[in-house]
Amino acid sequence: MIEMRNRILEIIPDAEEVISYGMPAFKVDGDIVAGLLANRNHVGYYPFSGSVLHQFPEELAKFSRSKAALHVPIDKPLSKTLLKKLIKARLAIVNKN
Repeated sequence: MIEMRNRILEIIPDAEEVISYGMPAFKVDGDIVAGLLANRNHVGYYPFSGSVLHQFPEELAKFSRSKAALHVPIDKPLSKTLLKKLIKARLAIVNKN
């Protein structure tokens, strides 16, 4: 989880780290754009918009997920490239509103 946190902060260095819905999250210009939650067998990556995950069916096919979260194996954090795509997609949604 720490590795993914560090990667997120590399992508959005001005993000404010906050707690949202009981999990560490990253806020940009007042909007939550990502969250992480450690579980026993995975780290949950929460884009705070279910539509973000649907934008990348091929890249995310190997991960299990719920409506709201991507389940990332603890020993295989998301790559910086994939995190950047997910965050960019969330920022695009936020900027439309």
